[in-house]
Amino acid sequence: MADDSSTLTVHSREPEGSRSARRLRRSGRVPGVLYGAGETPLSFDVDARELRVALAASGAVLDLSIDGGKPSPVVLKEAQRDPVRGDTTHVDLLRVKLDTAISAVVTLELAGVDDAPGVKRGGVLEHLTREVNIEALPTAIPESIVHDVSAMEIGETVMLEAVSPPQGVSLLDDPETVVAILSPPRLQTEAEPEIESETGLVGEQAGESGGGESGGQE
Repeated sequence: MADDSSTLTVHSREPEGSRSARRLRRSGRVPGVLYGAGETPLSFDVDARELRVALAASGAVLDLSIDGGKPSPVVLKEAQRDPVRGDTTHVDLLRVKLDTAISAVVTLELAGVDDAPGVKRGGVLEHLTREVNIEALPTAIPESIVHDVSAMEIGETVMLEAVSPPQGVSLLDDPETVVAILSPPRLQTEAEPEIESETGLVGEQAGESGGGESGGQE
């Protein structure tokens, strides 16, 4: 909701390349770019801690203040993170109008996995689609969409058409996209070829041993 938005103050800057970006990160600031609304992209930098707090506290919408100016609504378009430390190294923000729907990517979570009868009988639940494309007003974009799979049996498949998004949210992906499959237990099917291989190997060794003794007697 709009009341859940957080205010984030950033400083505009001139884009100066990767060397300047590295200096900013060493000083505890994160470089970024603001897009959208038909305006020229604006480069900025923001305190790393303030950015982390604002993203954690907000819903989808941030109130962005540039150089102390009047805040305007934006959403996070993309965040790049350090693959080792997980720190945010760059952010792209998008200007939005609160009364105009936008597209976004959200996480698709599965609930009730351990309670599914097929899982209890040893089946393996494969979660194949973990993100979905949606359309909604900026204030209605959820952090994630949750689908309950607690009734799944072995051999069943969940398609995207079975997922119910929150009110005001539309799914944009193909309804026949496979979200999850509950497959039979794998232990037996994987063990059988190994047993057959070992049996064949023992037979070959026995044959070789027998042939050697026969040759010795001649």
